[in-house]
Amino acid sequence: MRFPALALALAALAGCGSAPIGREPDFTPPQAGAEATAMMTYSLPQEVAVPPTMIGPSVASLWDGGRGSLLGDRRAMQRGDIMTVVIEIDDSASISNSSDRSRTASQDMGVPSLVGIPQRLNERLPEGATLDAAVGLNSNSSFAGDGSVRRNEQLELRVAATVTDVLPNGVLQIEGRQEVRVNFELRELIVTGYVRPADISRQNEITYDKIASARISYGGRGQISDVQQPRYGQQVLENVLPF
Repeated sequence: MRFPALALALAALAGCGSAPIGREPDFTPPQAGAEATAMMTYSLPQEVAVPPTMIGPSVASLWDGGRGSLLGDRRAMQRGDIMTVVIEIDDSASISNSSDRSRTASQDMGVPSLVGIPQRLNERLPEGATLDAAVGLNSNSSFAGDGSVRRNEQLELRVAATVTDVLPNGVLQIEGRQEVRVNFELRELIVTGYVRPADISRQNEITYDKIASARISYGGRGQISDVQQPRYGQQVLENVLPF
């Protein structure tokens, strides 16, 4: 009974890791996500959905303004359409703060005369003691602080995103997901946000800085990513131990 129990314990511990043992990580199912839902509920534009027998010769012209014509607007504008998101991040920031504070205070208080009482008390006080300078206070404090932050980020990516919803004001909600697996490492790129149709270029592209509430995630999972993270037990101890 010891060996089956030991095998179950090892299997439970292995399940705590994010990377599978002996094989590459699995792709996310294409059916999981808002993109697949938008694709399934995609409705063709009115000029394309009409049967060809009901369309006159002028509608089928290459110079028509419809989306299927040569000069038509092929930008994403409805649920299920696809656009290209261009991510070119080259940000750098440098912040430096320095502060100094110093304070010195001195205060003396004495009783040189009070109806002759100080003079009589001075005769009874030890040698060198006098009420002329009864109380003396001195304080000195100083503070110095210095801090700096330097950051440099550079990322260049392109990903296709799907229009998952059209808001009442015409703003498009988009979501894009891309996964690339190389050997035992899976790289994942996720882009979500809201865009205005007017910001989409004629090439059906939009840059990341024109996406409202943009959420850009570029990471991965696999053996390399799993090794770079501390074990779950170590993370728990670091959160619990006060030192």
